[in-house]
Amino acid sequence: MNYARLFREETGITFPLLVDADRAAYQAAELKSANLFHLFRSENKEARGRAKGAGHRQHALGKNPFQLGASFIFAPGNRDLFIHQSRTFGDNAELKTLLSALSGRGTLH
Repeated sequence: MNYARLFREETGITFPLLVDADRAAYQAAELKSANLFHLFRSENKEARGRAKGAGHRQHALGKNPFQLGASFIFAPGNRDLFIHQSRTFGDNAELKTLLSALSGRGTLH
């Protein structure tokens, strides 16, 4: 809950923020975990550089610092418009790809 509060304060978002402390959604989506070697991958180094350059910083490690994320776009009628599962730290879906999926021009990944 503390990370959610910090995120809300830093970004100024006002919409509801869901927290899955038990990681049930993470497990249901079969998301992956990284390992220590991911820290040394070139993609991770590049992502850290982009994040630092944009003014982002890591506050602290959470319960599972090797948990990898994903991006999902769901639509009414139980439709998945877009899925991107991160392969390593910093492997995020591109904004233009997400916007394309939202507009209905994208494809499921």
